Amino acid sequence: MDTRSILIVLLAVAACAGAFYVLIFPFLTGEAKAEKRHAHVVAKGTGRRGDHRAADAATRRKQVSESLKELEQRNAEKNRIGIETRIARAGLNLTRLNFFLAAGCAATVTALALLGLSGSPLLALGGLIIGGLGLPNFALGFLTRRRLKKFAQEFPNSIDIIIRGVRAGLPLGDCLRVIAAEAGEPVRSEFRRIVEAQTLGLSAAEAVERMPQRIPTPEANFFAIVVAIQQKAGGNLAEALANLSRVLRERKKMRDKVKAISSEAKASAMIIGSLPIVVAALVYLTSPHYIELLWITDTGRIVLGVCAVVMGIGIFIMQKMIAFDI
Repeated sequence: MDTRSILIVLLAVAACAGAFYVLIFPFLTGEAKAEKRHAHVVAKGTGRRGDHRAADAATRRKQVSESLKELEQRNAEKNRIGIETRIARAGLNLTRLNFFLAAGCAATVTALALLGLSGSPLLALGGLIIGGLGLPNFALGFLTRRRLKKFAQEFPNSIDIIIRGVRAGLPLGDCLRVIAAEAGEPVRSEFRRIVEAQTLGLSAAEAVERMPQRIPTPEANFFAIVVAIQQKAGGNLAEALANLSRVLRERKKMRDKVKAISSEAKASAMIIGSLPIVVAALVYLTSPHYIELLWITDTGRIVLGVCAVVMGIGIFIMQKMIAFDI
């Protein structure tokens, strides 16, 4: 046998050995079955993990959606507020009877004052209506707006206290007690009511849920929604409240910016609205007989009434033009 034939035989043997090692040897040792089983287990585990993640995300979205629907339904049921709620929003420590007594006294004083000044029973009747209905409602609205403004200024600082306490490991109830003891009014009194409600057995979400009824502001409503969702769906309360605090501070910055930009328009509206009254007062001081025709003659009274209506409409339109809802 020559050298060429030997090389051909060796190459054939090497090729058969390589084919045996690649194609048949893994089946004999079980490596192919092991690799197949490993790939099957990995694919099955990945699929299960993905299914679990998708199921958890769907469950969480469902819980959040249900929580928002419940809060919307409860807020819709609480839209009808009574006189007790209005008194509480104004921060007054009055009962329903005391409020009606104060309104009756205001109506009597206003009617007697107009009757003494004009001697007209019709004006006295108008003063009775204005003093009994207009003045109490105006006072409640003014006190409520002032209280809500103070609450909006102090509330972000209280949320920061909760964030720092939760990140330090304190429970939510202890953070609420700190705010109820050290925050400024009216935040302190509102959180004191929350702590008292928890003492009576309510959960934190149920106690906080009552705050937007007494403080009808977006800030209080956002806080109640965040706490309710965290109690039901879980999650990082400190991170959620941090985002809420940032949003509230940005809202305050935007509100102050709008107030600064619209200050010129508000000043112009005040000047335009007060100019006829100021001019009439100056004319009366200089020439009283010239301007008194407006209220001693029938034609003057009609002109004065029409002017008052037109001025009221103009002031209302200007107020709507310069009022911005943030």
